[in-house]
Amino acid sequence: MHFIEWFRPAAFVGSILFALVGVVVFWVCFLIIDKITPVDLWAEIVEKQNMALGMVVAAMCLGISLIVAAAIHG
Repeated sequence: MHFIEWFRPAAFVGSILFALVGVVVFWVCFLIIDKITPVDLWAEIVEKQNMALGMVVAAMCLGISLIVAAAIHG
């Protein structure tokens, strides 16, 4: 019966809406962190191939994603 609930338009639209809100909150948090760091994160990772910073930013992204998912879910 739980699988059938996904076919209801209200459940589907609600899921899409929460996913979009989560992505927007994630990008806003990423932009804020990018602005408060002393270097341009994107240029440092992409142009200079800084793998260590890439790993730190990836961990930060996972952390922000978990926080956003918990806030939306709970």
